[in-house]
Amino acid sequence: MQDKIRNFSIIAHIDHGKSTLADRLIEFCGGITDREKTDQLLDTMDIEKERGITIKAQSVRLSYKGYVLNLIDTPGHVDFSYEVSKSLKSSEGALLVVDATQGVEAQTLANVYLAVENDLEIIPVINKIDLPSAEPERVAEEIEQTIGIDATDAVLVSAKSGIGIEELLDAIIERIPAPNGDENAPAKALIYDSWFDNYLGAICLVRMFEGSIKKGEEVLVMGTGKKHKVLDLFYPHPIKKVSTNEIKTGEIGVVVMGLKNVADIRIGDTITSAKNPAIEPADEFEEAKSFVFAGIYPIDTDKYDELRDALEKLQLNDSSITYEPETSQALGFGFRVGFLGMLHMEVVKERLEREFGIELIATAPSVTYKIKLTDGSEIEISNPSELPEPAKVDKIYEPYVKSTILTPNEYVGNLIGFLNDKRGVQLKMEYLSPERVLLEYELPLNEIVTDFYDKLKTITRGYASFDYEPIGYKEGNLVKMDIRVAGEIVDALSIIVSKEKAERKGRELIKVMKELIPRQLFEVAIQASIGNKIIARETVKALRKDVTAKCYGGDISRKRKLLEKQKEGKKRMKSIGKVNIPQEAFLSVLKID
Repeated sequence: MQDKIRNFSIIAHIDHGKSTLADRLIEFCGGITDREKTDQLLDTMDIEKERGITIKAQSVRLSYKGYVLNLIDTPGHVDFSYEVSKSLKSSEGALLVVDATQGVEAQTLANVYLAVENDLEIIPVINKIDLPSAEPERVAEEIEQTIGIDATDAVLVSAKSGIGIEELLDAIIERIPAPNGDENAPAKALIYDSWFDNYLGAICLVRMFEGSIKKGEEVLVMGTGKKHKVLDLFYPHPIKKVSTNEIKTGEIGVVVMGLKNVADIRIGDTITSAKNPAIEPADEFEEAKSFVFAGIYPIDTDKYDELRDALEKLQLNDSSITYEPETSQALGFGFRVGFLGMLHMEVVKERLEREFGIELIATAPSVTYKIKLTDGSEIEISNPSELPEPAKVDKIYEPYVKSTILTPNEYVGNLIGFLNDKRGVQLKMEYLSPERVLLEYELPLNEIVTDFYDKLKTITRGYASFDYEPIGYKEGNLVKMDIRVAGEIVDALSIIVSKEKAERKGRELIKVMKELIPRQLFEVAIQASIGNKIIARETVKALRKDVTAKCYGGDISRKRKLLEKQKEGKKRMKSIGKVNIPQEAFLSVLKID
């Protein structure tokens, strides 16, 4: 049976047709009926269908010519590369999908390197060959030059029209090896995904490396040391439940153990038999490292406990999220949440609001900084408000990334200017063809966590692709900039910026905030400061009543007396008045370059 199994992932840059190809493969193998057919079949979340992106890797078991094909569709966006790495750990091969009109993109490179690291058999697939602008020969040459993979036997397909799907399935059977593993050894099942079901509790998606798991037997989760009974087993399918009594070596399946506590499962853990346990766990994952941190607070402060439960359940479904409680004078009780990038942050916030019905406010994103203090000790902070006073800080180290950008030649000049403004250092510039250029830059992560991706797309009219990987910390000339509203520091608006950009950023930010903060009955000063030094100021004028309207004659001193009385009242109001800051003000930090 084992030699009839093929486990493979689909990897590609965003929008190169992975999900459409997955739909055609499922359709061709009879995995769904015409009545069940929908677009983006493996994208099960509404948010995935609306945005046209894959967020969660999804699996499906298919049958073709007597073979069992376990297909894993993976995300293409740089923020979800952790999902890709999990999927590749459970595969023996990968379909590298490249758009016949666009060629190799930045995320294509990143995903290929992940597949090579996992020693997978890579099948190049050139998609969208039926389009008038398709150039499959040029793209095959580009794959060989840029990636170094032989593309002479690349499979040419059109996922939309179904051209070449049968040839691709035959290539999967011929070229991807069957899984290894001893069927008689103690059970070793790697948990590579999990999610929470309201009826079944916490569920695990596993790859069986050795032995087997049977329904009704007692198993041991090696990481927690806890024993559980297997209540149900089934094969992954996006629409129906395909039950089985046993998951054997090389197979991928879903294990239900009736777990109500999400802490009982950790992605990367190993399930084994309780009676005859394995000595060593299966291959472990490197834990996902959060790059971007933001405060997430419920708008209704009574929903704090609900937000904590929601994050707990979402973490089971997306193990790359980290969170810890924090408080803010402006926003009350909330959580400091770690994300893989800005898109990941947007998606998590939207999922919390949609799936759990909690209205949220998010603070400006920041990264983790290492601070060397004057007493010689070192601390790490992810919240700008935690930065000690300037007198206690000796050096601030910020995280850097190595970024890869592929762009059409005509946009190179503007792009280099943009990257220099972001404090980038050029490592490499290579012409892949007369029309396309590969740029490699070292960039501070601080500069790319806000709207970097949007601005890159604007400069290159959407044609550039971008990918990055962390390379460690470097010393930076950085300062903490506080925003004061009516004399009080709003901790949720504090940001860490480069010293040379601080004044410009401060001016722009308070100018935006002046438009957002509603006028009060008293004058409100909005200030940007570094330490005790005010670097920019704007004033929201007071709402004034025309107190002299009733004076239609008589001496001028009557009018003066009324105006002075009003002035005194405004002064008293200013000393005790509180300003409510609208949600848009916290988001305005994101819009300042």
